[in-house]
Amino acid sequence: MAGVVWPSYHVTNVRAAAADTDRNVMGKDAFLNLLVTQLRNQNPLEPLSNTEYIAQMAQFTSVEQLMNLVTEMSALRNNLGIASGMIGMSVTWSELDQATGQLMTYRGIVDSIIVRDGVTMAKVGDRELSLDSISSMSLPGGGGTDG
Repeated sequence: MAGVVWPSYHVTNVRAAAADTDRNVMGKDAFLNLLVTQLRNQNPLEPLSNTEYIAQMAQFTSVEQLMNLVTEMSALRNNLGIASGMIGMSVTWSELDQATGQLMTYRGIVDSIIVRDGVTMAKVGDRELSLDSISSMSLPGGGGTDG
C-alpha cells in the first residue's frame, strides 16, 4: 500500500492538512487514514469492490477540492483588487487602548490598501488595519481618524 499514488494529492494540500490543528473536524488526512485502514483490514475473501473503491476515491478527491475552494475563497476575500474599492471609504474599527485597557472605537477614511506578509491591510492615517478588524464601512461623512 505504501507505493500507491493518490490522484490530485498536491503537496500544498498535504502541508495545509499537516498544519491543521482542529481535530474536531474530519479533514483529508482523517478521511485518507480511514480509507487505508479499511483497505488494510478488509476480508481477503470479500475484498472491496472496484465500484466502492472508485466511489471512495471520488469522495476523497471531493474533500480535497473543497479544501482548495476554501483556500481560494479566502484568497479572493483578501484580493487587492477587491480591497482597493475601500479607498476613500469611511471605516470603523476597535482597538484596545494601551493606557486605559479599554476597548476604543475609531473611525477614519481609508487612504490606501497595502499587502504586508500576505495580509491585505487598509491604511487609515498612520494606522494599518487588517481587513478582519474593520467592523463597518460607509460613504465618508468626515475625514481623518478619531483619537
